[in-house]
Amino acid sequence: MTKNFATCDFCDVYKNDSSGEFRVLPPVFRDFGAVKKFSGQVETVKCFEDNTLVKAAVDSAGNGKVLVVDGGGSLRRALLGGNLGAAAAKNGWAGVVIDGCVRDTAELATHAVGIRALAPMPLPTEKRKEGQSNVAVQIQGVWVRPGDWLYADEDGIVIAAKNLQDDSPDSAQ
Repeated sequence: MTKNFATCDFCDVYKNDSSGEFRVLPPVFRDFGAVKKFSGQVETVKCFEDNTLVKAAVDSAGNGKVLVVDGGGSLRRALLGGNLGAAAAKNGWAGVVIDGCVRDTAELATHAVGIRALAPMPLPTEKRKEGQSNVAVQIQGVWVRPGDWLYADEDGIVIAAKNLQDDSPDSAQ
């Protein structure tokens, strides 16, 4: 996906949208990957302190998509570390956004993939093989659905029901 967009421009265009098709995530996510600006169609995982499905997702072909992980906002376990970050980059994921924690942050910073999460946490998850894939999730109170489009840059993260780069004349600024 091209990186020729600005979340601020999208917000200028869609700030009065009341349909729910355009959403903005709260500014609580920190950058951990080497790629600071990324976008793509969304796939989702919902899990709590168990990264079994996160591993399965990043081990599969990403095809330029963004994995959105509803980790329930847990600050007690890391859902993604260096090995899974490397897999996400190798397998063509544009980015991973986690409502939870990551670990191996120095290593994550070297991987060519966008990674946003709430905080670093050295403790790994348990492997209980629990969770759900490709379901609607709520990230910090904002609904994100499989097939939505996510755009992340230095100013924040926005979610749209359609590809805004095909429709917004201001997205090239």
